[in-house]
Amino acid sequence: MDYFPVFLNIRDKPCLVVGGGSVALRKAELLLRAGAIVKVVAPEIQTGIRELDPAPECIQQEFQPHHLDGVTLAIVATSSTKVNKNISRLAMERNIPVNVVDDPALCSFIVPAIVDRNPIIVAIGSAGAAPVLTRLTRAKIEAILPQALGKLGLLAKQYRQAVKDRFRNITERRRFWELIFEGEVADKVYSGHIEAGEKQLKDMLASDSMEISSKGEVALVGAGPGDPELVTFKAVRLLQRADVVVYDRLISPEIVDLARRDAQKIYAGKAASKHSMPQEDINALLVKLALEGKRVVRLKGGDPFVFGRGGEEISELMNHGISFQVVPGITSALGCSSYCGIPLTHRDYAQSVVFATGHLQNDSVNLNWEMLAQPHQTIVIYMGLLGLSTITQKMMEHGLPPGTPVAVVRNATMTDQQIVIGKLTDICDKVIAAEMTSPCLIIIGEVVQLHDQLNWYRKSVDVGDSQASAASGWFL
Repeated sequence: MDYFPVFLNIRDKPCLVVGGGSVALRKAELLLRAGAIVKVVAPEIQTGIRELDPAPECIQQEFQPHHLDGVTLAIVATSSTKVNKNISRLAMERNIPVNVVDDPALCSFIVPAIVDRNPIIVAIGSAGAAPVLTRLTRAKIEAILPQALGKLGLLAKQYRQAVKDRFRNITERRRFWELIFEGEVADKVYSGHIEAGEKQLKDMLASDSMEISSKGEVALVGAGPGDPELVTFKAVRLLQRADVVVYDRLISPEIVDLARRDAQKIYAGKAASKHSMPQEDINALLVKLALEGKRVVRLKGGDPFVFGRGGEEISELMNHGISFQVVPGITSALGCSSYCGIPLTHRDYAQSVVFATGHLQNDSVNLNWEMLAQPHQTIVIYMGLLGLSTITQKMMEHGLPPGTPVAVVRNATMTDQQIVIGKLTDICDKVIAAEMTSPCLIIIGEVVQLHDQLNWYRKSVDVGDSQASAASGWFL
């Protein structure tokens, strides 16, 4: 971050605006909304500034250094670069926070774009790098947030102490407020029935039977193939409610960061032949956290039920009577094929698709090769990089033509996505030459030849025959 975001209390504090035009008008109005005592200094001051309510003090003269005396904050909105630089220097010498409009180099703070649903305030900034993008972002947030969100916030403020007295446990208080903000009370406030919403909140507080369950729950959430924008709305909502997030190796930091900031984050990453946390320990951890009353998100790459061992985890939860839900994600095969321009089925090339795991067991890949090596079929192999040599040999031994196209894709859907295209006969050498490492997905079938025509995201790695021939070593 180039700037530290902070909300400043300027209520009843003297603030200075230098400038008398339309920009100064907007800044003065903003300061007044925050409760500041505003002084405007400029040789000419437009009528709109004088008509503000409450009216600011208007000093119609050139800026003088004494105008900074006793000021808590200053905003400069003149068209003179010389004047702007002078005021910025004087303010900084006095340690007065100063903003010079549209000139970040002269600022000690930047005024963000604001979505105002008082007391809920959203501030958006770009450190002065992209004001138009900031404005567009604000417009999107404005469209999402209910207009009556502020009224709900004021209602919560009014009853905050009563809720604190009713529920001594912080977890119970959080869950009570979530019932309010995600339930009928919020719906009534948003519909304009504020009194009815308040009555229901009071009834819930007064009810002897209003006990917040201390029993935990687990959500198995598919994080998709990698690109954070491919995560579902429901996944984001559950992440923002979770007390604990248990996440895998393939989850990008951007997705983990969607969880609320105070959530506990536990890494349970696993790689081929390297288990930082055995599956049995992960199962036990989920049970333990839920029995402690925690709301847990088990965040898994792709889809929890496609080579994600999600079935094992929920079986353990069921054995202990723990409530759970499963949120599907875009499985890696689908994300990979879409971002590589390789349709998994195609009328002319493939009428079926098979997903298989190429994970090594006892240093070998044990699959039903005869079933896989069928014509007019696409084979997608997860976790198959270490066994690529065996996979290609077995496919040819069981009838697939040596010239069958193969794609090996690393970090699918991400900005560093890497694709190597070859044939069963040379893909191993090409992958070695490209120095590809796990995690990778393998796509085998005639549909791969469509990559050159349909690829829209990133180009494949160009590995020439000479490079492939020179590549030494072989896959396990």
